[in-house]
Amino acid sequence: MDLFIKFLVAAVLAGTPLLFGTAGEIVSEKVGHLNLGVEGMMSIGACAGFMAGYYSDSFLIALIAAALGGALGALVYGVLTVTFMANQNVTGLTLTIFGIGLSNFIGVYALSFSPNGTLKLPEGITAHMRSIHIPGLSDLPIVGELLFSYNPFVYLGVVLAIALSFYLSRTKTGLNVQAIGENPAAADAAGIRVIRWKYINILLGGAICGIGGAYCSMIINSGVWISNCVGGLGWISVALVIFAGWKPANAIYGSLIFGALRVLKYYVPKSYVNVPVAVYDMLPFLITALVLVVSSMHKSKGVNIPASLGLNYYREER
Repeated sequence: MDLFIKFLVAAVLAGTPLLFGTAGEIVSEKVGHLNLGVEGMMSIGACAGFMAGYYSDSFLIALIAAALGGALGALVYGVLTVTFMANQNVTGLTLTIFGIGLSNFIGVYALSFSPNGTLKLPEGITAHMRSIHIPGLSDLPIVGELLFSYNPFVYLGVVLAIALSFYLSRTKTGLNVQAIGENPAAADAAGIRVIRWKYINILLGGAICGIGGAYCSMIINSGVWISNCVGGLGWISVALVIFAGWKPANAIYGSLIFGALRVLKYYVPKSYVNVPVAVYDMLPFLITALVLVVSSMHKSKGVNIPASLGLNYYREER
């Protein structure tokens, strides 16, 4: 039982960056923009958050820098696809390549000035990244460890997912945003500022992805800078959007499941199942591929997918 609880806790921690990436991509796709640059935005956010924290010794500044870094990457994507109407798939792939390259370049450049050849976050930052202890709740048996023993990123991710779900389905602005994703021409004719809300949601999605990237560089890597720290989680997040049915709240469950797949190799007794470690490393990506295949075979059931997803809006053709 104790091993199973530890496995669930580890699954939550491993799935948190996926939660940020998935929630951010859902916000972007709700206005009809398929942004395949999640990996790039997370990489930029990882670098911006880490470097800001390293030089400022402030967790809040690191968090803001990560969000701004992700938003900056999303801005590049938005200008190209919204204003210049470039192909969304190509632009997203380019953003991923650019984001990973820029992140690694800045990391290597900063390492060249380090006296010991490594970059490690100061204690003032790492203290804020430790698990939050809530008096009375964190000490509860089983429940305390399962629900009240995580770092600030985990709680922020869950709150963001719930807030985004409320924003999209329970507010007038959110319903307008969904209308843009379904039929931008009709939304424009109804007086909704289509271009403005496309930009706002694309930037918001990028900022959320950037925070997810900061989790990778600051939490997963234990506060030590490592190149390519996102490690393909952005691609899994894109597939998780389908798994979650374009609903931010469902991303919580999806990220937990895929987080469990990521840490499964550490909790399966080898005496029962003796398979190569590489098989476990492959599982999240294998399941991701299966999700894409199954979803493509049942397109009629994807009722939540925005009708204009991936299609640029030409206002003159309205």
